[in-house]
Amino acid sequence: MHSSRPDFLTYGAAALVVAFSFASPACTQSVQQQAPSKPTAAAAPKHDLSGVWQLKGTGGAESFAPEQDMPPMTPWAKAKFDAAKPGYGSRAAPGGNDPILQCDPIGIPRVMLMPTPYEFVHTAGRVLQFFEREHEWRSIWMDGRSLPKDPDPTWYGYAVGRWEGDTTLVVESTGFTDRTWITPTGYPHSEAMRVTERYQRVDRDTILYSITVTDPMAYSKPISGPERIMKLKPGAEIDELPCVWSDENEFAKRIREPAASQPAK
Repeated sequence: MHSSRPDFLTYGAAALVVAFSFASPACTQSVQQQAPSKPTAAAAPKHDLSGVWQLKGTGGAESFAPEQDMPPMTPWAKAKFDAAKPGYGSRAAPGGNDPILQCDPIGIPRVMLMPTPYEFVHTAGRVLQFFEREHEWRSIWMDGRSLPKDPDPTWYGYAVGRWEGDTTLVVESTGFTDRTWITPTGYPHSEAMRVTERYQRVDRDTILYSITVTDPMAYSKPISGPERIMKLKPGAEIDELPCVWSDENEFAKRIREPAASQPAK
């Protein structure tokens, strides 16, 4: 005969289930309250891009705009493009004639998409931009002057800047020599090229960078690249990294040209 006594173990277990069912939300809420939250990035300072910055990219040289976004070229530009023999990428060929293979300055916009840092330094009336690549630099004039109407062509052009709001530096540049390429794959430009850059410092550690190239002598319409991320490198210093012809030539013969002669997979 079975005893008619209540099964205290069964009742006890049931009571625990009920208790935990009511306690679970409170416990979960307590755990969520105790979980550490992600630190909020410090706010961007006003009218200040000082520091060493680097593209958050693939780790290699990049193009400022995808090939599929490049507009139709003029006959003048197409002839120059067809004559280009890049040392890298899908069009790489032995005996490449990329100007940088001869240690010519890389220029704007290519230098901005290299896996090497650059530094902003603010001075009276201008912002200086130092590039580790080639150990080059340029002035961005901030004293209200206009771009010259007929500047002498130079590798890095003539640049003026202005603040848009508290944290966005807009840079307009012109006066570029046509001896540089605007992409690693050989897209050319003329001396009529004009470049517009936007450096939007969204917080202390991050710049959103965008660039537009306008060159009616070479392209049917302006070319705008996708927005890129530049990250601050606290404590970093710009190293000396000039282009040394003897080193560049040895590297080309030992690595670049043999690689370019291999059929694309």
